[in-house]
Amino acid sequence: MKDVSVATRLDRLPITRMHLMAVLVVGLGIFFDLYEVFLAGTVSTALKDDFHVGEDQLKPLLASAFVGAFIGAVVMSRIADRLGRRRAFYLTLAVYSAFSVLAAFSPNVEMLIVCRFLAGLGIGGELPLCDAYLSDLLPARHRGRLIGWAYTVGFCGVPLAGFLALGIVPHSYLGVDGWRWMFLIGGLGAALCWMLRRRLPESPRWLEAMGRHEEADRVVRLFEESAHQGTVTPSQSQPPVAPAPVEKAPLRRLVTPPWRTRTVMLVIFQILQVFGYYGFGTLAPLVLASKGYDIVHSLTFSALSFVGYPVGSLLSVLVIERIERKHLIMLSAFGMLAFGLGFGYAHNTATIVAFGFCYTLVSNLFSNAYHVYQGELFPTRLRATGAGGAYSLSRLASAVMPYVLLPLLMNHGANAVFVFIACAMTAVIVNIGLLGPRTTGRSLEELTTADAPATLGTGVPVKTAHQR
Repeated sequence: MKDVSVATRLDRLPITRMHLMAVLVVGLGIFFDLYEVFLAGTVSTALKDDFHVGEDQLKPLLASAFVGAFIGAVVMSRIADRLGRRRAFYLTLAVYSAFSVLAAFSPNVEMLIVCRFLAGLGIGGELPLCDAYLSDLLPARHRGRLIGWAYTVGFCGVPLAGFLALGIVPHSYLGVDGWRWMFLIGGLGAALCWMLRRRLPESPRWLEAMGRHEEADRVVRLFEESAHQGTVTPSQSQPPVAPAPVEKAPLRRLVTPPWRTRTVMLVIFQILQVFGYYGFGTLAPLVLASKGYDIVHSLTFSALSFVGYPVGSLLSVLVIERIERKHLIMLSAFGMLAFGLGFGYAHNTATIVAFGFCYTLVSNLFSNAYHVYQGELFPTRLRATGAGGAYSLSRLASAVMPYVLLPLLMNHGANAVFVFIACAMTAVIVNIGLLGPRTTGRSLEELTTADAPATLGTGVPVKTAHQR
């Protein structure tokens, strides 16, 4: 076994109970991350009444968690590459859980903004860390589908936030305002998920990249024993590969050839995609309020629209290994463009709900595809940093988003908001089409060899010796 790399052994495995447990536990973490992200939009109308929040305070309230997430994504992703995926996992959920619970007891909007910022430090690193960890762990031929399942579990948190807000926010329980219960539920749920993550193994690919070969071998053996394979015989499609020597991974490698083009592509993508993805989820209740619907009706329509998130995520499981990842991102971005314009111009109740549902459904084809995609682009020692660094800019753009979209909404109406979003998604399509590599079904090692990024402009995958 010493002549076979950890990566080769991992890619030969069938799906085991250990794989499925990792997908479920990671999915639960994504669940509470997304619950928190969409929380501000669902409770914002209630906070207007409780804390008398005006437009000037609503902007920092919506932005605060994203500013914290920008910092958290950079810091937590680097921790994941330097100290290990498991340690970073513990830290992200612990910080989020503590400050989300504290937010529930905020006496004023200023403390709520601070707590949202601090909770964001934990939220920021969660999704890119999940992408890197599952990409490290899962066999290449099943990687996209199983990450899609993790996000399907996670995206159930979005309609939960919507329906809980509908049932809880307008009322008080045990003398506590409904919106405070929303924060408590998220914080306590994340604490439970933190305890479940204690059972996750460290990434064997990361251990091998750090030169900790015995530990990496021990973890892979656990997976092999779970598959009742014991030792794995070499296959024709994946020949033995000697363990790679340990290399240093300075951050400057991300902005120098051969990785610079991928970094630029992902940075542009992450800055633009938030206006389509988080723009809708965060502002949908406010858009509906601007159309004249009261808090109960706007929360009802938002909750019904949010059902599209897990449905779209589940749909991605069926297609993510059948359609090239970059093409799926482009097609779903076009769907967001079209359905967003329909939602912005709709005035009939049924049409609003239909377009909202379709928008959220196709946006999760988009989201799942790009989360799988960004975890495939960089070598192991820089996988979390590369994905997390670019993703941090999406969080920063999300913090800027209320200052761009709210004035458009207030001064020019919902139509202007969705025209802006359509322009952003058009730029996303062009960016991915020109600069994105093909990744579906390819091993991480094939995708991250030194010459792999050289073909980015053509989108044609590099062929390895055994494929020619």
